Amino acid sequence: MHDDISIPLPSLIHRIGREAVKRAQAIAVQKGCELKRVRRSRNWSITGQAIAIQSCCGELTAQSDTAEFAFLIKKIDSGLLQHADKLEPLGAKLIRLINQNPAITLGELMQQTQCTMSEARLARFEAEL
Repeated sequence: MHDDISIPLPSLIHRIGREAVKRAQAIAVQKGCELKRVRRSRNWSITGQAIAIQSCCGELTAQSDTAEFAFLIKKIDSGLLQHADKLEPLGAKLIRLINQNPAITLGELMQQTQCTMSEARLARFEAEL
C-alpha cells in the first residue's frame, strides 16, 4: 500500500505538447508525484504513491483546459485500474474485508493487507460497532 507505482506514458510530448507537460509536471510535484522521462527515450512515466497519482489526475481533470490533458488523464486512469487495491486506505480495506467475511481471523487479515496486529484488532472492533 505504501509502495510507489509507475505508470508509463509513451510519447507524451508528441501527444500533448511541451508546455502542457511542464504544467503537468508542476501539478505532479504539488501532489507528491514525479512526472519524468524514461532515461533518454521519448517515453515518460509518472511515479508516486497510488493515492497521490489519483489526486494528481483529479487536479489535471479540474484544470480549465482538460482537452490538452485528455491523453494523460486517460493513461493515468487506465494505469490506476491495475493498482486499485492501493487506492483504498488500510482502515477501510480492513473493515471491508471483515464485513465481507465476518469469520476471517486476525492472522488472515494481517497476511492479506500486511497490517499490524493492533491495526487488525482495531478494525475488528470498529466493524463490530
